[in-house]
Order: sequence, then C-alpha cells, then structure tokens
Amino acid sequence: MPRRSASPYAGLSQLGRATVAPDRPKKAKLERVPNPHPRKTYLVRFTVPEFTSICPITGQPDFAHLVIDYVPRRWLVESKSLKLYLGSFRNHGAFHEDCTVAIGERLVKTLAPRWLRIGGYWYPRGGIPIDVFWQTGRPPAGLWLPEQGVAPYRGRG
Repeated sequence: MPRRSASPYAGLSQLGRATVAPDRPKKAKLERVPNPHPRKTYLVRFTVPEFTSICPITGQPDFAHLVIDYVPRRWLVESKSLKLYLGSFRNHGAFHEDCTVAIGERLVKTLAPRWLRIGGYWYPRGGIPIDVFWQTGRPPAGLWLPEQGVAPYRGRG
C-alpha cells in the first residue's frame, strides 16, 4: 500500500480548533499554507472594515478600515490566524501609522510575498482622519490591481 504524505495543513494550530484570542499582536501566531499556484501572478485581498486598536495616550478606541493586498509566492496566509492576529490589536496601544506598517511588515516576514500593500483608512481622531499606506515596492508587471475601494473620508458612508 502506498504511503501517504503528510497533509500540508497538519502543522496548523488554530484552523478547525477552538482558539483563545491573543491579547496582543506579539502573542498572535500568524500561520501560512502552501500556495497551490506559486508560479502564477494573482492578487489576494483581505478587507477589514471594523479594525480596532487603542490610542496609546488616551486609551480610547481607534477604528479603521484596512485593505490588505498581496501577490503570493510560496505561501498564503491562513485566514483564521489573520483574523485572530488583527483582533489582538483591540487592546494594543499604538498610533495609526505603527499599527498599519507593523501589520504589513509581519505579513511580509511570515509570507515573503512577491508584493504587498496595506491601506489603513482610519476614522477621525480629534476631527482629523489619518490614512496610512505602505507597500513593499512596485507591483509585479501584468498584475490586475483594482482600487482599494475606500472613499476619502466624508463621514465614510
């Protein structure tokens, strides 16, 4: 009888299991799965319309609409682990710029994508919306790259 190879998902610790939400980003485990199309150039988008963190000075909640776009190489981010990671910011005190860039950098470290960008569309604090954009460089040639679809702040709706 032929021997079966181990599932590429065997090492996942959160998917399909009850998982305690991490209380801070450094404790969150971001997991990845093999990309079934590593030679193709395509875009993966995560839209997070209800992202929250805490102002490090006042302790008040901050809210953002995040759009994460990436072109995978060998790995895809496992979406449950991404949700838990993003949720760990709810009690994390950091400025908008730090949250947005840190998320992008953590994804790059975990996935080593061909390209990644993140748009952080933050709701006003003190009457001023702060939008933060970060990317790893130029998008790959031939990539269909739609707009992120978040309107400039006008009450956001």
